[in-house]
Amino acid sequence: MTPAARLQMAIEILEVLEQTAQPTDRFLKAWFRSRRFAGSKDRRAIAEQVFSVQRRRAHFSHRMGSKAPRALVIAALLEAGENIEVLTDLFLGGGYGPAPLSDAERAAVAATPTPEPRWIAGEYPQWLDAELRRSLGDRLLDEMQAFIGRAPTDIRVNTLKTTREAVIAALKAAGIACAPTPYAPHGIRITGDATNLSKSALFESGAFEFQDEAAQIAADLCDARPGQRILDLAAGAGGKSLAFAAAMQNRGAIVACDLRGEALFELEKRAARAGVTIIATLVLQEGALDHAQPSGTFDAVFVDAPCSGTGTWRRQPELRWRLTPARLAELMATQDRLLDRAAGLVAPGGRLLYATCSILGCENQDRVAAFQARHPGFAPLNLGENRVIPGLAQDFHATPATTGTDGFYCAGLTRA
Repeated sequence: MTPAARLQMAIEILEVLEQTAQPTDRFLKAWFRSRRFAGSKDRRAIAEQVFSVQRRRAHFSHRMGSKAPRALVIAALLEAGENIEVLTDLFLGGGYGPAPLSDAERAAVAATPTPEPRWIAGEYPQWLDAELRRSLGDRLLDEMQAFIGRAPTDIRVNTLKTTREAVIAALKAAGIACAPTPYAPHGIRITGDATNLSKSALFESGAFEFQDEAAQIAADLCDARPGQRILDLAAGAGGKSLAFAAAMQNRGAIVACDLRGEALFELEKRAARAGVTIIATLVLQEGALDHAQPSGTFDAVFVDAPCSGTGTWRRQPELRWRLTPARLAELMATQDRLLDRAAGLVAPGGRLLYATCSILGCENQDRVAAFQARHPGFAPLNLGENRVIPGLAQDFHATPATTGTDGFYCAGLTRA
């Protein structure tokens, strides 16, 4: 493909992405699967163009005075140092390339950009400004700019099968640069190319799982132990359930619940690969969160609540622009229902852990405070006791700027 054809395909992808709720990476895989004529170099260049636009959408839109995908791609080229002559050569309209620049586009390219408001410089929706300022205070802009770059690839070693030292040695022998994660005891950060890591023999053997360090820390904060009974409420594909099983040395019982049966099916496959036999999956029914689903009580209930995903903006930059006030309110109501459901499932003296991949106080501390007001029989746990981790005091607050991880929150409560 010519450079111009690659640009046109990036523009078309961005146009379709505006009409779908699919994550960008998953959408790109499906897009390229049906367009075999695009070679590996073409696919890589187009994907990089799409992600560069998604990460700086507010800045590029401000630069061109337009949110149109074509305008965003033009701004991305300007940001990369291209001039009007190069743009004119790329936007010729022939050979599957984009149509020639319009007079309005040429005027926007020539114009001097106006100063950027805080939410443009920070790449977030203006309507979230007040909540982000309340949540992050004076660190707002530094924190938001740390979300613009790419996230690292972290993995969690499965201690049921091997050790961190052995996996590091195997990765380095395969030419993959890596190092121990700074805080998670079984984590490894991949500093080299991780493109084919999910197809490696090491992965297929169950030696490790992909999991951001912040999520590994949150799973560790649950303090799961051999012989206990643990409930993973809203488990998804079960990354934390697998971490609990390893911490429990595959002894005890874990019940993993979710509304999505397909996610729990994926967990079952992952558990088989990891050699985990103590996880039972349970599909919750839509709208039945307030009715009996899991039975009995548990030593620990981990509520990994559906949330805005603001903590994952480095991995899914499109989520910044898909979140709406109505959706945020809907998520907070779901978080409250899940916590209320969890309350009756915690055994006396047991632990309730509440976690989100959000950096918003309205989804985090506010939800915990509201829960305690409704359930005075629960007292806060000091998760930071005997642990020295940035962002971990009584509750755990992780961000790219403070911990070098995804944004994450975790709080603990104990039932009297």
